[in-house]
Amino acid sequence: MENNETLLILDYGSQYTQLIARQARQLGIYSVIVPYNTPFADIEKYQPKAIILSGGPNSVYAKTAPTVDKKLLALGVPVLGICYGLQLLALALGGKVEPADKREYGLAKITVTAKGDLLPKIIDGSQVWMSHGDHVTVPPKDFVITGESDGIITAIENSRKSFYGLQFHPEVSHSVHGKDVLKNFLLKISMFTQDWTPDSFIETEIARIKELVGDNNVICALSGGVDSSVAATLVHRAIGEQQTCIFVDAGLLRKDEYEEVLAIYKKVGLNVKPVRAEKEFLGELKGVTDPEKKRKIIGAEFIKVFDAEAKNIKNVTHLVQGTLYPDVIESVSVNGPSVTIKSHHNVGGLPAHMKLKLLEPLRELFKDEVRVIGGKLGLSDTVTQRQPFPGPGLAIRILGEVTPQAVTLLQQADAIVREEIIKADLQKDLWQYFAVLLPIKSVGVMGDSRTYEQAVAVRAVQSTDGMTANWAEIPHATLGAISTRIINEVKGVNRVVYDITSKPPGTIEWE
Repeated sequence: MENNETLLILDYGSQYTQLIARQARQLGIYSVIVPYNTPFADIEKYQPKAIILSGGPNSVYAKTAPTVDKKLLALGVPVLGICYGLQLLALALGGKVEPADKREYGLAKITVTAKGDLLPKIIDGSQVWMSHGDHVTVPPKDFVITGESDGIITAIENSRKSFYGLQFHPEVSHSVHGKDVLKNFLLKISMFTQDWTPDSFIETEIARIKELVGDNNVICALSGGVDSSVAATLVHRAIGEQQTCIFVDAGLLRKDEYEEVLAIYKKVGLNVKPVRAEKEFLGELKGVTDPEKKRKIIGAEFIKVFDAEAKNIKNVTHLVQGTLYPDVIESVSVNGPSVTIKSHHNVGGLPAHMKLKLLEPLRELFKDEVRVIGGKLGLSDTVTQRQPFPGPGLAIRILGEVTPQAVTLLQQADAIVREEIIKADLQKDLWQYFAVLLPIKSVGVMGDSRTYEQAVAVRAVQSTDGMTANWAEIPHATLGAISTRIINEVKGVNRVVYDITSKPPGTIEWE
């Protein structure tokens, strides 16, 4: 954002990089994650007030090891290196990094060895989280060792030049006082004014949208989810009736969702045009099993619909989408850091020939921030607290070919999952809860007869922003009710399993 002070985070491939950005945002500080090899000229454009070098899986001595541009260290702003970032910083400034006798992964205790600006007093003797093979053995000239752990240099700093390094990860919850360390760096050392607020975002974005669109018109890809709903409402606040929202039923929505969503938007007051296109989407998906192909096919079909609808509206220049920051991060592939997990329909799945320009007002936000923005814009909890639903819909919850029969089966199973979760009043504590149709069959016994039918997996997770997630411990009674109802009521399913995989290592969606 042009009017906000910026924390720039260089991503070297750590699975925790997004946590750094989230904690900065929670302090009211605008943070941006960019690949480590972003050109220096682009880094300068951000005018960062401080820079953090993330951790990463590499060794600084590997032939293909990511490096740091020394021009970045000459910008005159505070720099914090975390884990691999510390090792890069030390090496670049003349220090010495060596392989450890053994890789240190897990909990450790830190001892504060000298007074400095970065480490608060309360961290002395506390638990921290380590994940490294190499470590700094000799710090650069004019650096002070301020922390150690079992003989390992854990924290160094050169307060005169505002260079700081940590071997442990302060951004993870396992580092008990890690948040206090980051607070020191961001507020005490870097002196951010905490000007990143929902109100400031809304004000700035509305002005930007007005200037960008001018007297032209836009169409909005409305899915019924939180992201597109908030994006549409924000754009409506800026340009009103110049926006036409297209709600496409691709035949991949949840049970009864088409009617429910239209009723919601009627109350909100958005200008919505519904389009039924089940035959077109399911026809294109026939015989396709690869999840990436599914996403790209669905993205291309959506654009076809939007292009066709745009022809009926004069002076349409932009397509509004509810793209979020995690979508952008997960769709960026750099040799090593944050490798592409999956392309998103609204990031990596758009065809090159698309005639409309993209307008993505939420592109810099995390999910929890979007919910807050939606509330500020006057949207009800019915809209802002809806559980996330993927743009490609049930197509990526059907593992294997997407057929009309598979969609109907999954809709029925998914509806039961949602009904039982709500019946048990568990929905408030869950980020997402849904069913997945598996491409396998198993033997069962029903009514004294042998069955050979499909299996359904139930997925329920807890999360704050979708970047990381823990599997939810659903009460056995609720899981039992879900399983019994699916097997009894959904013809074609004879087995139900529960997914107990967190993110990482898994993703929330199966595809």
